[in-house]
Amino acid sequence: MKNKNTPCELCISRKFSLFSDLSEEHLCSLSQNKNLITHQKGQVLFYEGTKPLGIFCISSGIVKVYKTASNGKDQIIRLAQKGDFLGYTSLLGEDVYSNAASIVEDANICFIPKETFLNILSKDNNFHRRLTKSICQSLGMMEEKLTDATQKTIRERLAFTLLKLSDSYGIDGGASQKININLTREELAGLVGTATETVIRLLSEFKKDKMVRFEGKKIIVMDRNALARLSDFYKV
Repeated sequence: MKNKNTPCELCISRKFSLFSDLSEEHLCSLSQNKNLITHQKGQVLFYEGTKPLGIFCISSGIVKVYKTASNGKDQIIRLAQKGDFLGYTSLLGEDVYSNAASIVEDANICFIPKETFLNILSKDNNFHRRLTKSICQSLGMMEEKLTDATQKTIRERLAFTLLKLSDSYGIDGGASQKININLTREELAGLVGTATETVIRLLSEFKKDKMVRFEGKKIIVMDRNALARLSDFYKV
C-alpha cells in the first residue's frame, strides 16, 4: 500500500541511514522521486534472480535478507531495520539480486529509483565514501559469518546469535533483556544455519541452564555473561 511520502529532511529514521548527511539539494531530489510503501509481515520485497530497478531504504519495521537452499530451507543472511539500505550492491554491480528479502515485522519502506540513487552517488563524494565503507564492512561481516560457520559449534552460534539480537533489539528489564522481535523458531534457525528442531532443543537447554526464559514466542536473555562465555565472543 502506497503512503503519502514524508520529505526526507523530516524523516526520523534518516539519521540512522547513509543519507544522514546529504545536502538539501539531494534530499529534495530523494523526496521528489521516492515512493513510500507500507509492507505487511510475510510479504516478499524482492526475489532472488530478479533485476533491481532501484534501492530500498527502510523507514520502519524489520526485513530479513535470505537465500533458499535446494532443500527449501531459508538461510538468513541478515536482519535489516530502520535506516538500512537493501539491493544497492546488486544495483551497483549491474547484476540480479543474489538473495531475496521479505518482511518480518510490518514495515514502511522507501523505494528510490536507480537514476535518482546513481545521480546522488556520482555528485556527492561524502556519500560515495560512506557507501563504499558500508560495502567493505558488509564483506567483513560475511567473512566473519563464514568463519563462524566452520569453526563454531551450533550451540556456540546460537549463543552468539542471541547476544547479537539482544544488542540490536533488546529491551532492558533489570538483570534481564527481552529480544523484542517476532522471529519464529524457523527464522532463528535460519539465522544460526541449522535445523529448527536443533534450535528448539538448544533453547530448552539454555532455559534449563537459566541463560534464557520465554515470554510467549519471545526470548528473554537472563545471563549475558554465560551466553558470552559459551559463544566465545566477549571475553568476560
